[in-house]
Amino acid sequence: MRLVFMGNSIEEWGTAVAVAFATAVLMYTARYLLIHRLAQVAERSETRVDDWFLRLLRATYTIFILILALYLGSLMLEFPRKYELWLWRVAVSAMLIQAAIWADTAVRAWRSRYRQAAMGTESVASAASTAIIDFLLRLVVWVVFMLMILDNLGFNITTLVASLGIGGIAVALAVQNILGDLLASLSIVLDKPFVVGDFIIVGEHLGTVEYIGLKTTRLRGLGGDQVIFSNGDILKARILNQTRMFTRRAAFILRVHYATDPARLEAIPPMIKAIIEAHEQTASFERAHLRDLAEWSLNFEVVYWIKSPDYFIFMDTQQSILLAVLRGLKERGIEVAYPARMIVRDPYDCIEGASPLHSPASNKREGT
Repeated sequence: MRLVFMGNSIEEWGTAVAVAFATAVLMYTARYLLIHRLAQVAERSETRVDDWFLRLLRATYTIFILILALYLGSLMLEFPRKYELWLWRVAVSAMLIQAAIWADTAVRAWRSRYRQAAMGTESVASAASTAIIDFLLRLVVWVVFMLMILDNLGFNITTLVASLGIGGIAVALAVQNILGDLLASLSIVLDKPFVVGDFIIVGEHLGTVEYIGLKTTRLRGLGGDQVIFSNGDILKARILNQTRMFTRRAAFILRVHYATDPARLEAIPPMIKAIIEAHEQTASFERAHLRDLAEWSLNFEVVYWIKSPDYFIFMDTQQSILLAVLRGLKERGIEVAYPARMIVRDPYDCIEGASPLHSPASNKREGT
């Protein structure tokens, strides 16, 4: 007598169970061997790709392997169309959930890698911004996959997607300023135009970056005051990051007296060049020229570069060079010019016995 259960014989059920068991064992063994092999490779290699694949394999759960194996075994059996459709939907839903777990694992792996790379420079606020990026990416992953699962199970998601879109637009319009600062914060974290500790100049304000938050960035000014910018405003401005300079340009104007002999004037640029090139902190000498004949002085313009961007080193070097230039001018008998005016006395004041009040010039000035 042939035994039949749900339209399939015992032999067919046995074949289906054998196929499901063999598939499960095969996939589980392959997963185990791949994890073991990739773990060995990851220890020796410096790339992160194998580490990511290793995390994805470890996030492959046994329950999904069993569901997929059971579905493959069910293909050996004959079921009504309604049952076959639901078996297919359950298997696809399980695979979608597993894919969502893989995507979630990849996002978390990216966050761990990002935080490890930024260790030592990432502020608390930057860490919070990174956490928000991680949360938003994971939220998008799960929302997308849940919509796919609902669609696979036969639900009409068109109305739901439209509702989410309208609601998202309404929320975005209501909090657009906050969202703008939040997105600007994420831009600062990812692009890093500056980090905490950098000395920057934003318009008329300058100071050291003290805090990078989700809405504001705060500078500590030279006078000790705290300057607060919204993240959106600070990204719209031109930012000068002084900390990321490799060298610093220095320039000054040397004003020499008009009475200086031209031969001595010709000796000034070579003298300045020798002084600058001999200094240990200078990177290169650029130029020294007689720039113009001013109202009360002969102006030499001097430009050179300092090795370090540090402002204190810049001031010490500039001071040392200026003192050396003054010593060189004194040795050569060259005087530094200073503003002066010549006062010409009224010629009538020089006439003996003449009164300034009754001189013709005074009468003319007084209108008499």
